[in-house]
Amino acid sequence: MTYKFPSAEWVNEYMHQLNASPDYERAGKDWERDILFVSEPDRVHPEYAYFYLDLYRGKCREAKLLSGPDEKKTGYIISTPFSTWRKIISGELDPIQALMTRKLKLQGDLMLLMRYPKAAMEMFACVKRVPTDFGDSQA
Repeated sequence: MTYKFPSAEWVNEYMHQLNASPDYERAGKDWERDILFVSEPDRVHPEYAYFYLDLYRGKCREAKLLSGPDEKKTGYIISTPFSTWRKIISGELDPIQALMTRKLKLQGDLMLLMRYPKAAMEMFACVKRVPTDFGDSQA
């Protein structure tokens, strides 16, 4: 089964992958922050999408597709156009490289985040495990 990105089903499967990962549990054992991911419109996907993860001590307590950016107050916001998410999710673009080249935009305490590089990498490893359908869109 594949999950359409972005959708509530995709977000739920991402939560499942995070919670099933012993590597993420170990790397994120001290992390207690939530994150809002924003898929910005581009020529491929003309709408915004917002998905929320409540990450607490190596587990994802809640994951949901939101109707807007103000629905949940979060410690971090990570945003990029749909086409860039596609490259990250499919493994074509390294998320750390995307962050360093400002293809991924981060709002939040970067210094705190930098203390958890393994947790961040495991989060992105888990996202690659979600069988994703991007529709007919090509980046």
